[in-house]
Amino acid sequence: MLLSACGGGGKTSSAFIQEEIIPMKYAENLTLVKGNGYIEARLRNPWDTTAILQNYILIDKDSPVPDHLPEGTLVRTPLSKALVYTGVHCALIKELGALESIGGICELQHIKVPEIQEGCKNGTIVNAGEGTNPDIEKIIDMHPDALMLSPYENSGGHGQVEKLKVPIIECADYMETSALGSAEWIRFYGLIFHQSAKADSIFAIVEKNYNELKALAASQPVKPKVMCELKSGSAWYVPGGRSTTGKLYKDAGGDYLFAHYPNSGAVPLSFETVFDKAQSADVWLMKYNHPTDKTYSSIEEDYSPYANFEAFKKRNIYHSNTAYREYYEDFPFHPDLVLKDLIKIFHPTLLPEYELKYFSKLAE
Repeated sequence: MLLSACGGGGKTSSAFIQEEIIPMKYAENLTLVKGNGYIEARLRNPWDTTAILQNYILIDKDSPVPDHLPEGTLVRTPLSKALVYTGVHCALIKELGALESIGGICELQHIKVPEIQEGCKNGTIVNAGEGTNPDIEKIIDMHPDALMLSPYENSGGHGQVEKLKVPIIECADYMETSALGSAEWIRFYGLIFHQSAKADSIFAIVEKNYNELKALAASQPVKPKVMCELKSGSAWYVPGGRSTTGKLYKDAGGDYLFAHYPNSGAVPLSFETVFDKAQSADVWLMKYNHPTDKTYSSIEEDYSPYANFEAFKKRNIYHSNTAYREYYEDFPFHPDLVLKDLIKIFHPTLLPEYELKYFSKLAE
């Protein structure tokens, strides 16, 4: 069984082993455990917190596999030819100083790392196409040592790539219930690329900055009522109250109007439900990916009832066009930077010298 695990993606045998917990301060869905010759990363299922999503057994490539290991997917570290599905994790791997460890990617159109764009152009990095239906032949030819992708509830698995016997690392950081919890996953990624010291250093700075900004916002007695996003088809998706975004609005000193929903992901609501709750919101935040910036005129043309919100009437809408704003690239592991933007919006007098980086006021 251990021999098959060494081939990649196999399951190791279970045994009673003395372990040492590596302390985590904020992450609720990730537990790191140090054993004799390995590190175990236990990923709790964020959609069923009584269950385990994955167990990974990390062992140095230059070390022999110990005789007795916990049950889990064996991952030899550091990764040196990973297939990475998301731009968020590509940017993080670059920040960790392990960019050369990316052998292939999916969703090139959403990746803003210049070195990866150039690598796909000159053929040194494999472009495996869409994450929902990647090019299996290209993946087989590149011989990846792991696939890094984001899991989703009720996705039905990961399709054909599960048959490749390559470790699938499920990057569920986005399902944490706090911004610092999500950011703390950088310590896990530091382990799989042998960049733990750098990962710990980055997180320590983020934690310090975030908590200082949170304390600053908490000093304000008045909290503006906050709504967010736009209708998408027949539903209006808002972050749940236990999501990283929902908690971020609270930490920025806002009264997030949908905080009462206990979800840690997005909540689909009808327009009528959103309007009933947020008609009198003070601030409206929206994010979208579009070739051109939206305006008051364009969103009213898209859906005329938008004009009935007080934030629309009072011209207090802030938008982030993620086609060129690096909101999604920075937020997961640098939530302190986004928090600063929100504090500036909610409480303009607190950061008088700061200029918005991710959001700007919607134009006419």
